[in-house]
Amino acid sequence: MNALVLACWILWAAVWAVGWVAGAMRGPRTVRSTSGWSLWLGLAVYVMLRYLPYRPMVLLPWLAPVGAVLLIAGTAFTLWARWVLGGMWSSAPGVKAGHELRTTGPYALTRHPIYTGMLAMLLGTALIDGGVTLAVFAAVCVYMVFKMREEERLMAETFGEQYTAYRRRTPQVIPGLRPR
Repeated sequence: MNALVLACWILWAAVWAVGWVAGAMRGPRTVRSTSGWSLWLGLAVYVMLRYLPYRPMVLLPWLAPVGAVLLIAGTAFTLWARWVLGGMWSSAPGVKAGHELRTTGPYALTRHPIYTGMLAMLLGTALIDGGVTLAVFAAVCVYMVFKMREEERLMAETFGEQYTAYRRRTPQVIPGLRPR
């Protein structure tokens, strides 16, 4: 199972790195962005968790296969969402020149499919090896709440009624969950 965890996270990191470089080199320029505080919060959470003692533990033996399914599905969903977003992706919430609101593919299932996939990847990893991954999952959930608020505000300001209608029909993170 450790090889599966490693393979999924390396694939995710490689796609993100290539996408970041390609976007920086030939993607549309950012015309409006948020303060970027959420990126710093994420970095602080990572640094804190990096120094927690790591002790792998199996929660319940039958949870590992469930975790593997979540990890693979989350990886695929995240990569699909990243592909659909293309050059509009950025690490900090922002609006690019010619920005278009994506509402198809994974974006028809949830407004934040990259977060959905990443949370599934983290939860899957936690079910496989437990340990500090459970703390990472909890911290990332809190971090994503703040980052999503920032993104939602920016998208509402940028796309107005189009985004409001999208919010009404599409759940924020959990596919199938009715939006409030």
